Amino acid sequence: MTRRQPRPPDATATAADTPVGLTVHARPWAHGSVLALRGELDLDSVAVLRRALDRALVLPGTVVVIDCGGLAFCDSTGVGALLEAAAHADGLGSRIELARPRSLVRRVLELTGATEAFPVHDTLPPWHPLPRWAR
Repeated sequence: MTRRQPRPPDATATAADTPVGLTVHARPWAHGSVLALRGELDLDSVAVLRRALDRALVLPGTVVVIDCGGLAFCDSTGVGALLEAAAHADGLGSRIELARPRSLVRRVLELTGATEAFPVHDTLPPWHPLPRWAR
């Protein structure tokens, strides 16, 4: 087994290194934001998640749902970033919830005890789009 070389930050994945990397798609919902993750959350990609969470937690009192349905892998660095974000959100009066983790990701969350820090849901919250004036 060979270890892949780390990619520079914000590098674009190519066919040779797919599914390495992480993309985050953010969309508003009635109580805050949904961040849909796709790819791998690890040391090489954790900065992408941190930037997205910083933007999603700008306003206090929001709920950020992290959709893990497209997350193929999460290492201890990713779990640590999620836990740091949860503590930061709590300090702002906000909350982070996880949704749709695949079995491998759910197992990592369970083994590390992270499921105690987050509400974990099997589905996404009902879609409640914001009115145009609130976007």
